Amino acid sequence: MTTFDDRENAFENKFAHDEEVQFKAVARRNKLLGLWAAELMGKSGEEAAEYAKSVVLADFEEAGHEDVVRKVAADLDGKADADVIRVKMDELMVTAKAQIMTELD
Repeated sequence: MTTFDDRENAFENKFAHDEEVQFKAVARRNKLLGLWAAELMGKSGEEAAEYAKSVVLADFEEAGHEDVVRKVAADLDGKADADVIRVKMDELMVTAKAQIMTELD
């Protein structure tokens, strides 16, 4: 292999790794969002965990995160609007990325 091939493989591996980390972080953020919303709805324990799973699965309906925002906003039924949910998602993404990076170390 040439040096060029080695560099190309290294870049491809880094890209794949970064995409995997991003996917895990988004899934973690959605789980954390689900747990936050479950708490607002008065759910706890297994019921909260099941709701969090449903939020994670909602993200697979379409590209982007608006499918998650719609689901959580509808489920919260006025306890938090879409803007509040988006802000919470941004906050939780920082937390999720930190958790994922800690687990990878």
